[in-house]
Amino acid sequence: MSKDAAISQWKEYPFWAVAKPKSVSNASAESLLSIYLDRGVIPYSEGGGLVHKPAESLEKYQLVEPGDLVLNNQQAWRGSLGVSTYRGIVSPAYRIFELNGEVVDTRFSHYLFRSRPYVEKIMLASLSVGDIQRQVKWPLLKVLSIRVPNISIQSIIAGYLDRETARIDGLIEKKTRFIALLKEKRAAVITHAVTRGIDAGVEMKASGVEWIGEVPKHWQVTKLGYLGRSANGINIGGDSFGSGYPFISYGDVYKNRELPQAPEGLVQSSKTDRVAYSVKKGDILFTRTSETVDEVAFPSVAMNTIENAVFAGFLIRFRPFKNTLAPFFSKYAFQNTGLRDFFAKEMKIVTRASLSQRLLHSLPVPLPPIAEQERIGAFLEEQNQQYDSLITKTNRSIALLREKRAALITAAVTGKIDVRSMA
Repeated sequence: MSKDAAISQWKEYPFWAVAKPKSVSNASAESLLSIYLDRGVIPYSEGGGLVHKPAESLEKYQLVEPGDLVLNNQQAWRGSLGVSTYRGIVSPAYRIFELNGEVVDTRFSHYLFRSRPYVEKIMLASLSVGDIQRQVKWPLLKVLSIRVPNISIQSIIAGYLDRETARIDGLIEKKTRFIALLKEKRAAVITHAVTRGIDAGVEMKASGVEWIGEVPKHWQVTKLGYLGRSANGINIGGDSFGSGYPFISYGDVYKNRELPQAPEGLVQSSKTDRVAYSVKKGDILFTRTSETVDEVAFPSVAMNTIENAVFAGFLIRFRPFKNTLAPFFSKYAFQNTGLRDFFAKEMKIVTRASLSQRLLHSLPVPLPPIAEQERIGAFLEEQNQQYDSLITKTNRSIALLREKRAALITAAVTGKIDVRSMA
């Protein structure tokens, strides 16, 4: 049978004939489930902290059984849905449907409803709630047209997609591991260069700091507080933002080794503010407070003065004395992996992790002569560009594989390709 002839035998059903709403609560002893955008329904424990925390009481949570279709009611339009292979409970904010086994195969349905054409249909069955959410409406959803082949063909398509997506996922996993390895190697190169230098055969000495180890004999090891002065950022009311002068935010520091020369944020700062909270070439800004230690003491360096800028109150500015820290050296010196452990050990956490100026000043710093700092900075800049290039190329390859995966699923579940001969 030709592909066109096979497609002509596919049948259309309204959504209500394929999936029936269900809601069973008072099952709080069951395991928690959630919906992960890239995977569908998963155990909550596998969410890696990227899914919402459960409520204190689980009495209103709904029972999900294997084969049920589950939608995140406000995020389904983005693809946050799937057919569960698990028994468990989900948030009362989700919608659950029992699939009609006489019309649809559960594995096929998982691919079908997560495919682009059907996610777009679900978006049309959703109404806006706020700026970034849309809520699925049953009167719109129930009349959506679902076009499927017979059960046996659905099973063949699902089997084909299981194999092909597993193959593509395997390639993605390998490339993802490669990126992780590149990042580890880059971190090791940086740590070695800023603690041991880049010259072979130099005489070494004990640094006196366990996590630093040995350093070249001609280097100093000193506390950061002896190399400059620090200041916390500006505290200013929310109505002052949106216009005015450049504003360096927490995100500008957390996401960048170098501060953006033209930050997106604007604030109505005074002339006095722009002097007190200025950002000059060589300044190092550190994230000062967060819910976790992992996000505190992240550094970003001003490679050039950012005219008329001020920086946020959740940041600390460290301004080195003249000829103590070269900007390109600073850019990498504070990426040292041991530095993270130092702050994690020394930081006192009450309700939030917080970096004080006193703790920042106590940080031990291996310090080469300024000319050697310049050479180390130039070396690491070249190395970093090479690693960035490899990571960018690999990420691009992963994006293409994901695109191929999505296109393959769409083609198979809509009959654009006939997979019977490939099964």
